[in-house]
Amino acid sequence: MAEHKDREGPLLPVLHDVQKQFGHVSEEAIREIANILNLTRAEVYGVVSFYHDFRKEAEARPVLKLCRAEACKARGVEALVPLAESQNRIKIEAVYCLGLCSVGPSAMVGDKVYARLDSARFKTLLEAM
Repeated sequence: MAEHKDREGPLLPVLHDVQKQFGHVSEEAIREIANILNLTRAEVYGVVSFYHDFRKEAEARPVLKLCRAEACKARGVEALVPLAESQNRIKIEAVYCLGLCSVGPSAMVGDKVYARLDSARFKTLLEAM
């Protein structure tokens, strides 16, 4: 909080830091952030609930974000979907652009992005998670 408190528009950077450190933004964190940034809980909750990346509860499984945008579809991502869905130990989230349209299909795990995924590379990625 101290790192971002005096910035203009500190809420999103603070929420990203909390999410990264704890894996979610709890009700307790929302109250604390609102208090320190002099915002209402409703303002903070509104931002947390608006953006898909923020979770209100920690996810026990590793999360794989799989790009399902048009460019990745054109490059064959739909063939990878059944492989992803067969992995019950991994949470699969559809995203609609990772900014790697020319080298898709692409996926993201944590902060790391994987491009040019074919069945073999995708299976290796899933096994490593």
